[in-house]
Amino acid sequence: MRAAVVGHVEWVRFAAVERLPEPGEIITASATWEEAAGGGAVAAGQLCNLVGEVDFFVAVGNDELGRRTRERLEQLGFRVHAATRDRPQRRAFTFVDATGERTITLLGEKLHPHGADRLPWDELATIDAVYFSAGDTDALRAARQARVLVATARELPTLLEAQVPLDALVLSARDPAETYEPGQLDPPPSLIVSTLGRDGGTYVSGGRSGSYAAADAPGPVVNAYGAGDAFVAGLSFALARGDEIESALAFAAKCGAAAMTGRGAYEGQISLTPDR
Repeated sequence: MRAAVVGHVEWVRFAAVERLPEPGEIITASATWEEAAGGGAVAAGQLCNLVGEVDFFVAVGNDELGRRTRERLEQLGFRVHAATRDRPQRRAFTFVDATGERTITLLGEKLHPHGADRLPWDELATIDAVYFSAGDTDALRAARQARVLVATARELPTLLEAQVPLDALVLSARDPAETYEPGQLDPPPSLIVSTLGRDGGTYVSGGRSGSYAAADAPGPVVNAYGAGDAFVAGLSFALARGDEIESALAFAAKCGAAAMTGRGAYEGQISLTPDR
């Protein structure tokens, strides 16, 4: 199987704290670290662990941080197809509290690939599973060349404009930025998944609907950052593998739960390849 992500990356600084600070309060972090992360990159990491390699179509900034971001993605083992934008690399700051919950502040404009970028878009025709986390309409249409295409509702304006059939649309039922009403997309997605974090979620597929349970974490919960991105990567993989909906959601839930057991953005992810 081959997998790819068309999406975005951010350079993220993490700070581990006992709790979030009150307004005006000063607190001390017990640990800090930095990583190339963000929804597209974290999903690419999970797909790479499942398949053995991943193609990542992305855009980075033209500054030193953009160079470091691309370098780190390559160190993670991704096949990086990156356009360079004439602006700084997008950054983020994330608190991780004692319960493992993350709170994110984004800094700067999201950078994403364009179909007009000189990237090997034709390779997507040979890909089994693609997750679309960000991009323009032409990038999304290029992603549709893949056998299975999964997208986030966070990019709904682009999905509305492109009008491509989706094998699955994933949204967070608790995030106002990912609101989706049935009938908004034409053609309608084959599967719509609404996630509820540690409470599982629901799905609709044609005339069927149901719910799925969250999986138990295989260890202590350390950091919820990227759990949703690992979930959608697992779902993309399982659908391309041919799993039935309930089985695909159960596997995706295991990926999301496992991701919460690692401190960094990639440490807890499930691996199906012996060398990762």
